Amino acid sequence: MTSRWSGEWALEPPGGEPEVDVLIPSFGRPAELAVTLAGLAAQEAPAFRVILSDQTDGEAAFDQPAVRAMVRVLEAQGRPVRLERHFPRRGLAEHRSYLLGLAGAPSVLFLDNDVWLEPASLHRMTRALRAAGCGFVGSAVQGLSFLDDSRPQERSELVLWPDNEVRPERIRPGTEGFDRWPLHNAANLAHAAAELALPPGEWRLYRVAWVGGCVLFDRRALVDCGGFDFWDQLPPGHAGEDVAAQWRVMERYGGAGIIPSGAVHLEAPTTVVDRATDAAQEILDQ
Repeated sequence: MTSRWSGEWALEPPGGEPEVDVLIPSFGRPAELAVTLAGLAAQEAPAFRVILSDQTDGEAAFDQPAVRAMVRVLEAQGRPVRLERHFPRRGLAEHRSYLLGLAGAPSVLFLDNDVWLEPASLHRMTRALRAAGCGFVGSAVQGLSFLDDSRPQERSELVLWPDNEVRPERIRPGTEGFDRWPLHNAANLAHAAAELALPPGEWRLYRVAWVGGCVLFDRRALVDCGGFDFWDQLPPGHAGEDVAAQWRVMERYGGAGIIPSGAVHLEAPTTVVDRATDAAQEILDQ
């Protein structure tokens, strides 16, 4: 189902189940959250639902006028939106686990609340995930303030999956695949996409160390690998929980990045200030 245009906004919402559940763990940053939702409102396909869980102290971020307006736009387009307040705060792994437990669609997109998606990005990612049959496809976030800062040395690790056929692989610090992480610095993917000169609408999958901010999972694959069930083994102050989950999925089902990436990082200050524990090291190197 494509998005309903403005001439249909006042009609009864359509039925049917979504193909994708977009899961947004949110804390603070209401202005950035409004931009994130506006990016979702620009997606035409596939059918999706938004599940937004907010842990902002005091007034919820989704009670701010700009955020509420974008929620109303999504609902008018036929995109259901579920708003949750989830306390107490036990860290990002627990918050992601909570959101995953609310999802029921075949695919789940974990989307940070400071990422804008180019129109057609979700459709492109969904097609790629279906075609590759792997565990996840990620659109790495790009900082467009770095468009004039080309870093060819950091793009040297870019390796496309032949024929977009993704295979399982094991990534850990010290392995060859771990050295791919600089690919997602600055605006490296924008420069790499320009060098590939792909026609509009086409895409390629490439090998990653991990992908931050915007990752589309096959939900059953993620759940089969435990999701974020390790959250209770971590202190609230941690980072890298997304890496730990992706590495478990990659070992069994494979995972890839998609190029070009339509995900733009809003370059706002991080809200994850306590990074005392590296979740991937803690969980996978026990």
